[in-house]
Amino acid sequence: MTVAPAPEITPDAGSMVSVGGVDTWVHDLGAGAPVMLLHGSGPGVSAFANWRLTMPALVAAGNRVIAPDQLGFGQTVPPAGHDYGLDSWVEHAIGVLDALGLERVGLVGNSFGGAVALALASRHPERVERLVLMGSVGVEFELTPGLDAVWGYEPSVEAMHELLRIFAYDQSLVSGDLAKIRYEASIADGAQDRFGAMFPAPRQRWVTAMATPEEQIRAVSQPALIVHGRDDQVIPLETSLRLHQLLDDSELHVFGRCGHWTQIERTAQFNALLTRFFAQTS
Repeated sequence: MTVAPAPEITPDAGSMVSVGGVDTWVHDLGAGAPVMLLHGSGPGVSAFANWRLTMPALVAAGNRVIAPDQLGFGQTVPPAGHDYGLDSWVEHAIGVLDALGLERVGLVGNSFGGAVALALASRHPERVERLVLMGSVGVEFELTPGLDAVWGYEPSVEAMHELLRIFAYDQSLVSGDLAKIRYEASIADGAQDRFGAMFPAPRQRWVTAMATPEEQIRAVSQPALIVHGRDDQVIPLETSLRLHQLLDDSELHVFGRCGHWTQIERTAQFNALLTRFFAQTS
């Protein structure tokens, strides 16, 4: 595998793509075998915020990277009153592929994005070549205090700082400047109203709503890579252990001294796993 120097990617390295009539912000970078990246559901999150350290490595390894802001996140704003749910997020992701003329992709889902990726692979197996789930939702589990705090976020710099401390095992990654940037993103252009409509209390029901039935997970035949931080306070390690049991052709990598931010706290190792996995042939 030839690896080129990793390119510098900026937040504005994307464009609007019409998906089902919704202007969708999409990073479409590089050339080669396509890989779609689906971000998590933290307040103020976007494709760039989630994948800024991942996209350059995949592009350098010779992949075409597709990283959309999912419905209601970042710059992708659905019509007022949109009914958020797993069906609409899966349909939107398929719409991105259709809009870009992509029949089949490698698929990576982080946390909430893992639930979308897993459901997409289950419902539309012909569209997914290989599957990566990182700190993933998608099976039943007891709502953690960390996830309850994430989905129940009320905007303030202090609240955002506390959330970031929950996300990261390495507290040196959590700065006041970062908290301020993510807070501002969480309130920009009505973002908090959209976020507040997604997972209102009581929130255990949304864990259930984002889960794919286990018999359908067992039927997923694509090669799968499952990654989790052992010290994740948001999504418990047990979810990935269960996914590893259910997905027959899967491998599991667990990082100690790592929280919910595997792609940030273990950037080099995570990128190496990803590029190796997508360089393989099924």
